[in-house]
Amino acid sequence: MINIETPTYYSATKKYNLSFATLEEDIDADVVVIGGGFSGINTALELAEKGITNIVVLEARYLGFGGTGRNGGQIMAGIGHDLEKIRNSVGESGIREIFEISELGAGIIKERIARYNIDADFSHGYGYMGFNKRQEQTLRNWERDFKSINSKDEIRFLAGSEVKQIIGSDVYSSALLHMGGGHVHSLNLLLGEAKALSELGVRVFEHSPALEVQYGERITVRTGRGSVKASKLLWACDSFLNKLEPQLHCKTINTYAFQMVTEPLPEELIQRISPIRGAYSDIRPVIDYYRVTRENRLLFGSATPFVEHIPNDLKAWNRRLMLKVFPYLKDVKIDLAWGGPMATGATLFPQLGTLNGRRNVFYVQGYSGFGVTPSHIICKILAEGMSEGSARYELLSSVRHPNIIGKDQIRPLLLSGGKTFHQLSGYFNGRR
Repeated sequence: MINIETPTYYSATKKYNLSFATLEEDIDADVVVIGGGFSGINTALELAEKGITNIVVLEARYLGFGGTGRNGGQIMAGIGHDLEKIRNSVGESGIREIFEISELGAGIIKERIARYNIDADFSHGYGYMGFNKRQEQTLRNWERDFKSINSKDEIRFLAGSEVKQIIGSDVYSSALLHMGGGHVHSLNLLLGEAKALSELGVRVFEHSPALEVQYGERITVRTGRGSVKASKLLWACDSFLNKLEPQLHCKTINTYAFQMVTEPLPEELIQRISPIRGAYSDIRPVIDYYRVTRENRLLFGSATPFVEHIPNDLKAWNRRLMLKVFPYLKDVKIDLAWGGPMATGATLFPQLGTLNGRRNVFYVQGYSGFGVTPSHIICKILAEGMSEGSARYELLSSVRHPNIIGKDQIRPLLLSGGKTFHQLSGYFNGRR
């Protein structure tokens, strides 16, 4: 098993010395949130900005312990992996509306950083990278689609030698530059948002795991040393639900992603790697993703493409992938490597809504590895559903998510089969 307590680039470079007390009393609130990652903190912040501040957030470990504190930091367009997977749930008009919603993420993050003066190293510039003619056509289609809903940012297709304008690699034959996207220090973003949340009067508790939940008109959440009674509950645990809620447990399965960061690199080498100092990913069903950090490091990540397993040596595993893209980095030292679980569902689309028969119990989970940007979109819409209601909340919560049968008995087999199917389908939808 992987040690998820291993230091990451984010924990080593966090700028906020922020900590919160353990819950040690019985308290009342309007809303109780279980989970202190992007989903829990962002939904609470959205509600607080609407004037709903009698909120309690319970985090089992510390803020950012999960995927929020160990990801790629990519700011990219989109929600989910493939909207075709949810077409039967929402119809053609719903697909178009979700596509338009999916472009909001970068703007929400930038507005949040500006409003609360968050020091999160936001940098513009994203490259979607293609290896072959099928992917080139997909990127041309994406250029048209992105431009149809975004006229303010530079969005430009590149082919052949033009690709070198944004990246120093010979493995790609095409690229789509999107200057509205980019990258961010995700842990500093979360901690800055949590600081703003507490300043608005929301109570946050760390090292306060939910041990028991009793539903009713007033919901009771018990921790080891205290309890919260509230009118509404939000489950925002993602890959750390730990079977606490059976309705949610059966909808996702945990897979793993792995990242590494190099030693600081000379400026001339950074300029060779990334003339735009941006973030990148290819468009295969299981992507490689990477970016240049503020400290001139290269942060590189991926997941196993076919067989679900945890590599024995994360530094060596990630290094091998990095050298396929940048062979001239063969002498560069890898300073840190880490990884951890992420919850994914059968549709690969984020899940939100209310529990069956429990209209005051909300949930959000299953970002399937694409959580930094989509979580800010999803949680804005979720907060609408938890307060005044909205048409777009009704749309997103109408997406059907099948149960994953056998996840506790044959998890690696299910994931390996799913990844293989996902990869093969990529040949037919222009992703491989």
